[in-house]
Amino acid sequence: MTERTLRILVGKPGLDGHDRGAKIIARAFRDAGFEVIYTGLHQTPEQIVSAAIQEDVDAVGLSILSGAHNALLPRVCQLLKEKKADDIVVFGGGVIPDDDIPGLKQAGVSEVFTPGTSTESIVQWVRENVAPRA
Repeated sequence: MTERTLRILVGKPGLDGHDRGAKIIARAFRDAGFEVIYTGLHQTPEQIVSAAIQEDVDAVGLSILSGAHNALLPRVCQLLKEKKADDIVVFGGGVIPDDDIPGLKQAGVSEVFTPGTSTESIVQWVRENVAPRA
């Protein structure tokens, strides 16, 4: 039996209105052979978690530039845990200060990618750290 294709949800939580980076990473994931679900702008953590569960994704990648990462990313992790879906890997990227990364990881975010990280590096990280869910 062949392993199923990784399914990645790319989300833009909060009021951040800039989605160029999210679209670039979504395209890089698609080009790498992953199935990609893009939720669009202005999603609540509840909407993102609901879509992740409905779409049976293996991982959620959150793009955030608004400065609300310390509230929104941990909230997604918390909701996944409450819904017994915390086997979905959560990672994030955007304008996130280095000092905030340890707290995000403690809250359940598996990895944080800061500006300048290549799409190739992110795709490689996903290949090495995300497996298809059972």
